[in-house]
Amino acid sequence: MGDEVEYAPDCRAIVTDVRQDVLILRVPGGLEWPAADPNGLRITRLRKDRQGVDDYR
Repeated sequence: MGDEVEYAPDCRAIVTDVRQDVLILRVPGGLEWPAADPNGLRITRLRKDRQGVDDYR
């Protein structure tokens, strides 16, 4: 959790949770939703690389 992913072209979110085996995504402003296509997510930044640069709170 905490990795930044691309869920659609030029659309990024943070993986914030896993609920009942479903990844939960979040964008700036706090909007959260279950990933519709978890296999289609592409990691763009790992959590460790985002430390101190979290703009998704």
